[in-house]
Amino acid sequence: MRRLTMDNHEHKSETKQKDDVETVDEGMSDGAEKSLPQSVIDEAERLTRLCVNATVDAEITVYRDQRQSLLDEYGYTARIRDADDTLVLYPQSWLTDGIAQFNQIDDTNRAVEVSLSGPAVEADWEDVETTNKTIIDTIRQEHGEAHAKNIRAFADFMGNYYLKTVTEATKDERKEFINEYYTRNAWPSEQEEAIVSKSIKLLDTIEG
Repeated sequence: MRRLTMDNHEHKSETKQKDDVETVDEGMSDGAEKSLPQSVIDEAERLTRLCVNATVDAEITVYRDQRQSLLDEYGYTARIRDADDTLVLYPQSWLTDGIAQFNQIDDTNRAVEVSLSGPAVEADWEDVETTNKTIIDTIRQEHGEAHAKNIRAFADFMGNYYLKTVTEATKDERKEFINEYYTRNAWPSEQEEAIVSKSIKLLDTIEG
């Protein structure tokens, strides 16, 4: 989590979504602004990752609406800064007619940034591994051993290369695992290889 990096650009709220990476969600709440608890930041990040990885427009809309409803309670809104793939959460009061001019805001400390790509900042490998093991156990109980083994391989990839849990992976990191890492390093059975894409998709049902 980082504080907002100021720039000299205006950011507009789009009424028609092309893709989530370019969208600013303009808040609908008139409530007073409150500090964002870490639990809210984490949930906003989770919903954003689900949104970015979703392939169906209806799913994208649901995740974006859920994220904005969550942030509305605190008078905040969200955008993704595509230049460095960063989720930015900031007060709705910064928007004027759907435009936020960050270079004209004196105090940007109320904004929060969360990187959505690359190795996780300040992450601890043991914490990541503990979370991944819990997710693997859930997958095993609900979907069977073959899917669990695939997620175990994915956990090794995400933990060693990106220091992230499997539910934090971006769409590109999922593709990298399946297309480049999996067959060379996981040594899957025919059954496991046949269902690996489905195994990864199962992570969208996990709250982690």
